[in-house]
Amino acid sequence: MSALTGRTALLLTLPPLFWAGNAVVGRMLASQVSPISLNFMRWLLAGLVLLPLAGWVLKPGSGLWTHWRRFSLLGLLGVGCYNAFQYLALRTSSPVNVTLVASSMPLWMMLIGRLFFQARITRRQLASAALSITGVLFVLSRGQWSQLLALKLVPGDLYILVAAACWAGYSWLLVQRREPEAIRGDWAAMLLGQIVFGLMWSGAASGLEWAAGQGQWHWNTGVLAAMAFLVVCPSVLAYACWGKGVELAGPTLASFFTNLTPVFAAILSTLVLGDPPRWYHVVAFAFIVCGIALSARR
Repeated sequence: MSALTGRTALLLTLPPLFWAGNAVVGRMLASQVSPISLNFMRWLLAGLVLLPLAGWVLKPGSGLWTHWRRFSLLGLLGVGCYNAFQYLALRTSSPVNVTLVASSMPLWMMLIGRLFFQARITRRQLASAALSITGVLFVLSRGQWSQLLALKLVPGDLYILVAAACWAGYSWLLVQRREPEAIRGDWAAMLLGQIVFGLMWSGAASGLEWAAGQGQWHWNTGVLAAMAFLVVCPSVLAYACWGKGVELAGPTLASFFTNLTPVFAAILSTLVLGDPPRWYHVVAFAFIVCGIALSARR
């Protein structure tokens, strides 16, 4: 893992921008497409986009199938769970709220790294996480600290906390580098391998959603345009940049860049949804940006 460079910073900044767009678009589609089915269709189309680039990884001798346990777990956490919980969260929470609560990511990253991967936690990382968590609490309390004791989380807040934990586990698994060299060196093959197994999880969940009478899908030009964006930017491009960025910077430092997502989400929500940020969002942004700056210092 190398020191933070301009190239690495760019690789880690683009995914939050795309994921902010994912939150805004997911909110727009909440009344037209059921969340689990949206996640399944998004990754199904992303897999089709990647087939011409990395279809070889599906062949018997590629090494994918002999490492099916690893890719099944990566697919469950990164494809099957993270985005599904985020879309569920967006049914009851705004894009800004969802992305701000997800700023608890550094804490999850440190806890999972320490518990399962013997990663050392430094004082600077703890201080950076404390700043980020302060920002999250400021949003949850709506800027009134006295309300924290009587705080009642809406379902969306709980869903996004689970999503953040899933993403932390996914990011730590990425840097274990236990897949064949041929797959590891090809970002499209690496992502397609995860999608193949992730579709098994998300497909099963989507089937249960429809069996329970909760499935819906209203096709129109707006939904088609939204799906095109979700497939290209938050899926293919964001995951490619994130995988390389985590490899270069390490999961813990990379996790602080995810806290840029609410900043981008606030801007996009204002432009697209006409939902401007509140004053407590601005204060939370300040805490989060300070956490990023502290964590990125050498």
